[in-house]
Amino acid sequence: MIYIAGIIGFILGFIIGLMLLSFLLNNVSKKDMLDDPYIKWKYGSLNWIIAILGSYIATIIYERIFL
Repeated sequence: MIYIAGIIGFILGFIIGLMLLSFLLNNVSKKDMLDDPYIKWKYGSLNWIIAILGSYIATIIYERIFL
């Protein structure tokens, strides 16, 4: 069951990361996002870090509540 909590946390973290990116990249043009490798690496890795953090938090919460 802890795997399910981790997967759900990862998905929710990924969704939260995408919402954060849509807010942060609101004023950046589509051409800049596609052409600038710095933007791709910086904001792409930020989304994955938030997703992994969401998975970690979900497993910690699961352990404290159900175990």
